[in-house]
Amino acid sequence: MARALDSLTPLSLATPALALLLAGCQAWPLDDGAPPVMEDPLVGAPPIEQGLDAEGLAGLITAELAGQRGDYRRAAEGYLTASQRYRSAGLAERAALAASFGNERELLDRAAREWQGLAPDSVAPARLLAGLAVQRGDWDEALRQRLAVVREGGDSEISSLVEAALAANADPAPLLARLRDHLDTTPEDARRHDAELATAMLEVAAGETTAARRRLARLDARAPELPALWLTRARLAQEADDPHAARAAARRGLAVSPDDARFILLLAQSELRLGNVAAAEVQTEALLEKHTGDNALRIGLARLYLEEGHREPARRLLLPLAALPEPPAEALLLLGDMSRDEGEIDNALLYYRQVPAEEAFLLSRLRAAEMLMENDRLNDARAFLRSERLRHADSHSDLVALEVELLDREGLDDAADALLDRELTRAPADEQLLYLRGMRAWEAGDLDGMERDLRRIIEHNPDSALALNALGYTLVDQGPRTRLDEARELIERAHALDPDSPAILDSLGWVHYREGDPQGALPWLERAYRAMPDQEIAAHLAEVLWTLDRRDEARELVREVLERLDEHPQIDDLLRRIPELAPAAIPN
Repeated sequence: MARALDSLTPLSLATPALALLLAGCQAWPLDDGAPPVMEDPLVGAPPIEQGLDAEGLAGLITAELAGQRGDYRRAAEGYLTASQRYRSAGLAERAALAASFGNERELLDRAAREWQGLAPDSVAPARLLAGLAVQRGDWDEALRQRLAVVREGGDSEISSLVEAALAANADPAPLLARLRDHLDTTPEDARRHDAELATAMLEVAAGETTAARRRLARLDARAPELPALWLTRARLAQEADDPHAARAAARRGLAVSPDDARFILLLAQSELRLGNVAAAEVQTEALLEKHTGDNALRIGLARLYLEEGHREPARRLLLPLAALPEPPAEALLLLGDMSRDEGEIDNALLYYRQVPAEEAFLLSRLRAAEMLMENDRLNDARAFLRSERLRHADSHSDLVALEVELLDREGLDDAADALLDRELTRAPADEQLLYLRGMRAWEAGDLDGMERDLRRIIEHNPDSALALNALGYTLVDQGPRTRLDEARELIERAHALDPDSPAILDSLGWVHYREGDPQGALPWLERAYRAMPDQEIAAHLAEVLWTLDRRDEARELVREVLERLDEHPQIDDLLRRIPELAPAAIPN
């Protein structure tokens, strides 16, 4: 229940043009902006084939007109239906293009898979599917699709994909197995070298450092000109706490690629670990001279010094940024944190209050209030937040919610309730505060109070998918069976407003299940879990699979969640209700 009510924010994902995805497998940028405005965004797509019957022609005309009107979902569905009917890769490609302009991620995935099935030798759908897989965090599928691109002669970007996967804490084991299988059939060339590097990275992550060292030594003999080789060797040496070897590898990499800032950073870090702070500062100054005005680089270098325990060099790097007319928020946060750690409360407040409203605003105010409360200055913390609400009216509700959270942490529930009631008396239609009070009522077991506040949101804003789904889900999960029809109507309204929200898809599946239709629930829950593999959706899906007598699949799903997540209260509750669902060995 906690996920359903706390994480029901609508999923907003604005997809750029399909060409961006076909350029590589990196995740799309998250952007709430509207799709590009074009007279006909499908103008460059493949032409419609001849030989259509009347029904097929009518469907294609409808799709074409829908695309020209900007109804990209309908256009994509029309082209996809036609591609399946006529087995046309061109129509599947057209469906993918329309889906990309319509921000229809699930539909785009279906269209791309259809396109790939009809044109298995084309690298374009594989690139597209790899990008979609990265977006949803399915790194194994992303790697599978990237390897398909490589096998068809496309550029190899395996090592960069693996680096991104490891940065996202992906499990290295399945990726390592897939890459080793790939290497068994790959000829010796530059693309194989990239795959070898990626394999070595995964071996390091999996703790197979001996295998990684042997692989890198072979690459050293065959392809010493690869910058990524020396980057990997330097990082491997760092992880082995061998700063001398890391420094040597970074120097070799810098000789191969003199303008690669990563090697200078590695050199600086190695010098710091060897205690050569002055030598490290020489490296960082050289780097800054090459990249004059690069504030992000200066901040990154300051973080490096802080991570190695050297505050004064970090401060020297950050202070010039704080003096800028528009100082970077991250620099102010770091300076505030340093002052806070050193007990300089007034200096820390000065830095935190300078963080602008656009970026890291709430985080800075949270840290400032926490700092005051840690020093037994609760009243000062509350006064600080009140003054910030006056200074930043656009963030008023966020700052109230922040104060409520801090009061809750201190066990001052009555003060938090009073603050919310007072602010809602001032602004009775504030959706954010009504939702927050409704969730607090639910946590206290006051379902009537929760429903009352959610109804007020819906009354003022009938298009609040968040409130509609939260109320509908609560009625499904905790209300009487007599209200299931009402719950379904609320959830279906939410789905019409936000058709791709995983939380709403989960609610649709759960209402089917509670109505006694597990087969009807299954596709909704599968879609929800693919889009957002969290433990509550997993618990619902596992229970439905169990009910449908697909018990091995249910146990495997439970096992995967137990291994992947440290906390899984809904799965724990499911296992208490259905102990037979437990896999053979439950991880500690």
